Amino acid sequence: MEEAKTAGPPGSAKGRIAALIWKHRMVYTLLIPGLIWYVIFAYGPMGGLILAFKTYRANLGIWGSPFVGLKNFDYVFVDAAFYRSVLRTLTINIGRMLFQFPMPIVLALLLNELRFSKLKRLVQTVLTFPHFLSWVVVASILINTFAYNGLVNSVIKLFGAETVNFLGNGKIFVPFLYVTEVWKNAGWGAIVYLAAIAGIDQDQYEAAEIDGASRLQRLTLITLPNIVPAIIVMFILAMGNLMSSGFDQVFNLSNAAVREAAETLDMYIYRITFLGPPNFAFSTAVSLFRSVVNMIFLLMADKGAKLMGSEGLLS
Repeated sequence: MEEAKTAGPPGSAKGRIAALIWKHRMVYTLLIPGLIWYVIFAYGPMGGLILAFKTYRANLGIWGSPFVGLKNFDYVFVDAAFYRSVLRTLTINIGRMLFQFPMPIVLALLLNELRFSKLKRLVQTVLTFPHFLSWVVVASILINTFAYNGLVNSVIKLFGAETVNFLGNGKIFVPFLYVTEVWKNAGWGAIVYLAAIAGIDQDQYEAAEIDGASRLQRLTLITLPNIVPAIIVMFILAMGNLMSSGFDQVFNLSNAAVREAAETLDMYIYRITFLGPPNFAFSTAVSLFRSVVNMIFLLMADKGAKLMGSEGLLS
């Protein structure tokens, strides 16, 4: 306890904190690699955001480039394509919140109702597996399946019907994003809710069964209310990404025919950075705007959760 005593008097706040740290020193030692990773790869790169307030010169580097204040943001807020991409991103992500967000919850509730443990593990494994495939692989499978001469259209031709341009129709593109995202990640997202369900006191189910509650009543009156805190946490985190539209998915599934429907904010940043004369300062300004708006949505969701009686994420 020598280290703890040197930090302050035993009764002081510093002394108590030092004593707790020393008591759990092995746990904090295990945290060190993770903290180092976050400092290097998450917090360190934040210094590059200063580029949003500069005119980038490759020969001068980020720190040596001339400072221009808010000039880059002036260019951002007069670009009509920027506003279209923001509106499209919000439209797509609000749809994600309405259609995609509930799917892992529903899936977890359905899996929990399976009484055969082997079947439950098999179904969960099958539904979780697509999460581990990259969008490059998934997109290749989907393109070969839904292309104009792909598997689905070949089956449609066999029945004498007209083929459907699944990948080149802008009206189908957004629903296609929703369906493929649910197929790929709903099983993985359900794990969080299954873990929350596993933590429910089984005495509640036994008492309800004795009182004659049906399976549906036990699900709606016991299971669902007990996982509400987990749902709120995941909802707040999802709100913090409302201005991010899943770049990997959109980039790999989009093409020239659906460019207008696929021009989300992420794709807009990619286009102005890499598909023309590079303007890194401008794209950094757009990225900073996106991050600030995401933070605002996160704070709003957290505040709303607290107003409804939940603890929220932030103190």
